[in-house]
Amino acid sequence: MSDRTARFHQSVTFLPTRQAVPLALACDKLGYGGMYISDHLFNPRQLESRYTYSVRADGAPGWESETPWPDPMCVIAGLATVTEHLTFTTGVYVAPARDLITVAKSVGTTAVLSDNRVRLGVGVGWCKEEFDQTGQDFATRGKRLDEMIVALRALWQGGWVEYHGAYYDVPECQMEPSPSVPVPIIGGGHSPVALRRTAALCDGWIAAGAYSEQEAWLHLAELRKALQAAGRDEEGFSIYLSLNERPDVDLYRRFADAGVTDFVCAPWMFVNVDRRTPDEQALAERLGAVARFAEEFVHKV
Repeated sequence: MSDRTARFHQSVTFLPTRQAVPLALACDKLGYGGMYISDHLFNPRQLESRYTYSVRADGAPGWESETPWPDPMCVIAGLATVTEHLTFTTGVYVAPARDLITVAKSVGTTAVLSDNRVRLGVGVGWCKEEFDQTGQDFATRGKRLDEMIVALRALWQGGWVEYHGAYYDVPECQMEPSPSVPVPIIGGGHSPVALRRTAALCDGWIAAGAYSEQEAWLHLAELRKALQAAGRDEEGFSIYLSLNERPDVDLYRRFADAGVTDFVCAPWMFVNVDRRTPDEQALAERLGAVARFAEEFVHKV
C-alpha cells in the first residue's frame, strides 16, 4: 500500500490554444495537481514516419493534420504567470529533436519563471521529419537523449558549468538564470529501452498514451522490474498514468495504493461541442466538465 497522495493533471493536448489559460485558472482553484502539455514542432504535409502507437495500416497518427502544437515552454511560462499551485509536466518533450543548449536554456528559464513548477517529461520522438528540419540526427536520438539527461543536470547547476560527452561537448560557461532546485526529468514510453532509460536516469515515468486497466498493470510490473534491475526503489519516484477506462474512484484508488502518484485526465474532451460551437459556449461546456470531474474524482482520491 502507498501512503502518497495521488495528483490529477489536466491534459491540454488538442485543446484550442487560447483556452489553455482559462482552463488552467479553473484547475488551479479546483484542486488539480497540474497541467500536462504535449509536444510536436509541426505537422508534415508529407509524412513518411510511422507513429509508434498507430493502430492504422499506414502508420499515421490518430490526430488531424491541422492539430495545433503550441511550444510547451511558452505554454508553461504563460500558465505559470496566472496560477499559484499547479505544476506543469511535458508529456513528452521531444528533447533530442533540439540541440542541448536550446533545451537547457529554454527549460531552465521556464523553471525559473514558474518558481520551479516544471516537470520535464522526455521521449525520443518518432517523427523523423522534425529531426531533419532541426538538423538533429534521428538515428542516434536514443543515445543522445541518455546523454542529454545527464548533461542538462550539469548545465542547470548554476555558476560556471561544463559538460563533456560522446555527443555533447560544452566548454566552461555560465547559463543563467538557472533553476534553484533540480528540474525533475521523467522518462516516457513503455518499450524495454525506454523503461531501462527511465529506471537508470530519470526521476519518474510517464505512460505512453492511455491504457486499459490490464495494460496498465502489465506496464507497471515491467517498470518495477526495470527499477529493480537498476538498483532503485520507488521512494521519490513519480509514476504518471493515463487510463482508457470509465472514470471510477475505486479504480483510481487501486492504482494510487499500488504507487501511482499522478493521473493524467482530460474530461473537457468529452463534451458535446464541435467546430460549429461558438468559442464561449465550447469553453463553458469544457470548464463545466472539468469542475464535475474534480468534484467526483479529484477530491475523493
